[in-house]
Amino acid sequence: MYNVTSLVTLFSCIVITLFSGGINSAFIFVLGLVVFAGYVTTKRYGEVYLYSAFIIVTLIYFQSILSLPFVRNVVPEASQDLFNFISILFSLYLLGGVFGKILVKTHYNLYRSKLEVEQKVREKETLIKEVHHRVKNNLQTVSSLLSLQARNMKDEEMKKMIKSSQNRVNSMAMVHEMLYMREDLSKIEYKSYVEELSDYLVRSIKGTDNRIKVAIDIIDINLGIDTAIPLGLLINEAITNSLKYGIKDNGEGEISIALKKSQDEKDYVLNIGDNGDGYEESITPQTTTSLGLKLIYNLTRQLQGSILKDCTKKGTNYIITFKEIGQNFQPIG
Repeated sequence: MYNVTSLVTLFSCIVITLFSGGINSAFIFVLGLVVFAGYVTTKRYGEVYLYSAFIIVTLIYFQSILSLPFVRNVVPEASQDLFNFISILFSLYLLGGVFGKILVKTHYNLYRSKLEVEQKVREKETLIKEVHHRVKNNLQTVSSLLSLQARNMKDEEMKKMIKSSQNRVNSMAMVHEMLYMREDLSKIEYKSYVEELSDYLVRSIKGTDNRIKVAIDIIDINLGIDTAIPLGLLINEAITNSLKYGIKDNGEGEISIALKKSQDEKDYVLNIGDNGDGYEESITPQTTTSLGLKLIYNLTRQLQGSILKDCTKKGTNYIITFKEIGQNFQPIG
């Protein structure tokens, strides 16, 4: 409909222009409105009308070459005021009555679409929050079931294994809890997460009257859930191993956790360890029976990173370089 109206207007404008003064006619400016009408529909039509208007104006200017006796590039004095008056009224009608109405309608549709999109975004955020809340509740239920199961066991080794599994579940539940409490549902502030996780693990394994110091040095970073969960599990295993095997019984010790960007700003570097007894160099993920050590290496691989044992320090210390991974959460293998 827009194009039909534009073509009729173009044809009418050419005829009136030819009989009302040619290049000096006031109606010749209506050609600009035709071009504007084309751009209202699509850019492609607007460009066609623009080039057509250039050609038409050029032909009208050089009409003497065509020897058209009924065309003169002079506005007749008798009808000059009338044609100017009609051209102004016609231009106002096109601008206000046609194009103005189209623009107002388009603006209203855009505004309504914006409101609908904002409403859908709010609904989506609410649903995502609810998902994180329910996942956290389900993980806490699993943790409670593991705790109840451990209470009915007499085998101390089995109790320790279940307690370790419970801690792993809780480390994941903390991520979902923090995402539920944040406005940004895609990332969590990682320093506060590590502080809460380490405090929980120390109290859970060593009790409230412990002599463990945890030194945390983490830059201000926000990590997505696909990086936060495997990294949280890795930190969970490293701290757990330090509390169980590095700093034995009720001894005094220190656990250090530092997370920063690499020199090229592309990767992250995690330095984590303790000043406890450490373990022999002959023990590797392939030879050990410790699930925790195997998980540390497997989780590093899941984070597309590399792990190096730092032998220059007392105790067990690791230097782990990793990337922030995307949305594809890979299983631990």
